[in-house]
Amino acid sequence: MKVKISSFAGESNGEVELNDEVFGLDPRADILHRVITWQLEKRRATARGTRERADVARTGKKFGRQKGGGTARHGDRRAPVFVGGGKAHGARVRDFDPSLNKKVRALGLKMALSSHAKAGSLIILDGFQVSKTSELKGHFATLGTGNRTLVIDGVIAEGHRAGRNLPGVDMLPAVGANVYDIIKADTLVLTRAAVEQLEARFHG
Repeated sequence: MKVKISSFAGESNGEVELNDEVFGLDPRADILHRVITWQLEKRRATARGTRERADVARTGKKFGRQKGGGTARHGDRRAPVFVGGGKAHGARVRDFDPSLNKKVRALGLKMALSSHAKAGSLIILDGFQVSKTSELKGHFATLGTGNRTLVIDGVIAEGHRAGRNLPGVDMLPAVGANVYDIIKADTLVLTRAAVEQLEARFHG
């Protein structure tokens, strides 16, 4: 698959040959759904488990007589009503770390990249050298990007700071490319270095 290389001025700087095994697949909704669900589950953090009655170290001896002592009929000091007692119905540690086959994860990323290539919302840049936010905003207007733009470069350089204040613009290094951010973006902008790293990621 051949895609033209654009510049920030909107001019064509030749073409780049994209690997069809990475950018030419037919996206499958079930694969993308599995990978996105796995990715979002991995982001979830579990609550710290609290200690209940069976976990606290307090005496189990009945501290007062059953009647006539002027106190409630408690059996031990582990009850939740006492300071230092166990927590009633406390937070439990939950496992939000599902497993997903590496081949499925890799296939999901390829399909996410392919979905932008097939939809025509993929822009390839020769490089990414920008120093000012206003300058970058004008470049995106020239390129005709959508409301949500994801820029993936080989590495995050100093020039990428220009995009941090732009709403709807995300910057990622090639090593951080993921299905959720790619699918969420209206326009995917890749540099030539990012294309080379992504293709080498799957084909050594």
